[in-house]
Formats: sequence, structure tokens, C-alpha cells
Amino acid sequence: MTENEKAARKKVISHAIMMVILIVVFILFIFPFLLVVINVFKSNGDITSNPLSLIGEHGFTTANFPEAMKSMDFLVVFRNSLIVTTTSTVLTLLVSSMAAFVIVRNKWKACALLFAGMIASMVIPFQVLMIPLVSLYGGIFGVLNSRITLILMHTGFSVSMATFMFHGAIHTNIPLELEEAALIDGCSRWQTYWKIVFPLLKPTIATVAIIDAMAFWNDYLLPSLVLARKELYTIPIATQAFYGTYSTDMGLVMAALLLAMLPILILYLFLQRYIVEGVTSGAVKG
Repeated sequence: MTENEKAARKKVISHAIMMVILIVVFILFIFPFLLVVINVFKSNGDITSNPLSLIGEHGFTTANFPEAMKSMDFLVVFRNSLIVTTTSTVLTLLVSSMAAFVIVRNKWKACALLFAGMIASMVIPFQVLMIPLVSLYGGIFGVLNSRITLILMHTGFSVSMATFMFHGAIHTNIPLELEEAALIDGCSRWQTYWKIVFPLLKPTIATVAIIDAMAFWNDYLLPSLVLARKELYTIPIATQAFYGTYSTDMGLVMAALLLAMLPILILYLFLQRYIVEGVTSGAVKG
């Protein structure tokens, strides 16, 4: 066997090993989702007795969906989650992209300090801020139990990471000459941002949107601290209605989880082609 044949054989073997590892990792990641999909069409008894079977002893059923929607008041909590997620995501995109544009295009010390502060804040765990957050905004200012407060908190906690991503994209992928040409043609700085810079940030916008929308939609901890009135509950909080002290109807839990996953899954499918491009757009300086 020649050296080239040996090298080709090693390459094929290493590729096969890598594929096996990736398939195993993929199965481990996708297994919980498949478990939900399989069990959502079973009765609670079938789920408890044999959760891995494709069809339960009592057959295929869709009764879990209407009962789960009624128990969690799905239309109300879905509307709340949609309002909070959409508004928070839009505010994060606007504030962070404009902040990144100002920081990149101005060499002020204030911009450098602001950006450094944002980077430093990213390493602070949210759990450190929970008690001061509730004590300050609830006990002193009395602004908790409000959808607006939750939206502003979501936006505030996510702006640093989004600004970091937009900063890299603007610095790397948007030539300053484009903005200078727009200014020569009579565009103001505001018009230059909206007509030149913002449209070129589409991959990063899609990436930030899907990352933050998933985080806001699935977040349980912050809404549970801010919201106390049932009519303001988001989907993650409403799903707690199915967990009893002594018993839990797993069929209803599975149905609620699937109903909660579908909207964000559909959003991801629409935006997935932008994800990799957006993540890598600011990684390498050209």
C-alpha cells in the first residue's frame, strides 16, 4: 500500500469516526424533543408506564392539547409571551445596533468606556442580581408586576451581548467609504444609519433576533420574579399549573411544552440561513 493510499484510508477512517461522534451527539441533543413529541399523544397512564413506546396501550389521542390550552389559558399567556418577546427583541435590536454604530464610528473615550463596561457586565451572572433587583424595583420603586418593567429588564440584560455582536459586524463588514459617500450625497448621520448601515446588518440582526427571542420566550426566572398577577403570566410560568404537589399529569405537561416550543421553532426555521453568517460576520477582520 502506497503512502497516498494510506493517507486516503486514514482520512476516510477519521471522517467516519467524526460522523459517528456527531450522530451520537445529535441523538443526545434531539432525544428530549423526540420524547416530548412521542408522549404528547398518549394518556398520562401510558406515559408513566412506558414513556419510550411510540403508541400507548390506550392508543393515539389528541385530548392533551385542548385540555392543556384550557388549563393554562393558552391564548392569554401566548399573547403575553408574544408581546414581551417581540417588544423586547425589537428594542434590543434598535438600541444595540445604534449603540454599536456610535461606538465604532466615534473614537471618544466615553464610547470606549461604555463598550468596556458592556463587555464587563456580560460576565456577571443574573443570579447575583436577583435579590437586589426585587428589593430595589419592588420594595423601593414599586414597579414590579408590570409587563413594561419585564420588557425593559429583558432589553437591559441583553443589550450588552447584542452590542458586542453588532460592533464586530459594523467594524468588519461595513466600509467607512460607504458612509462617507452617503454623507457627500446629502444624507444625514441618521439617514446614513437607516439607509446604508442597518440594511447591511441583516445577518447579524437575524442572529441576534433568534438568540434573544429564544431567550425571552423560554425565560422562566425573570418573569417569575417580576410578574405576580395571573393575567400577566407568560407561557413558561403558566406551565407550572400542571405540576401538582402530589401528582403531575405528564400528558398535559408534554402538550404545554410542545405548544410553547412551536412558535420559536418556526421562527428559527425562517431565520436559520442567516445564523452562521451572522455569528461569523464579526469574527475575522478583513
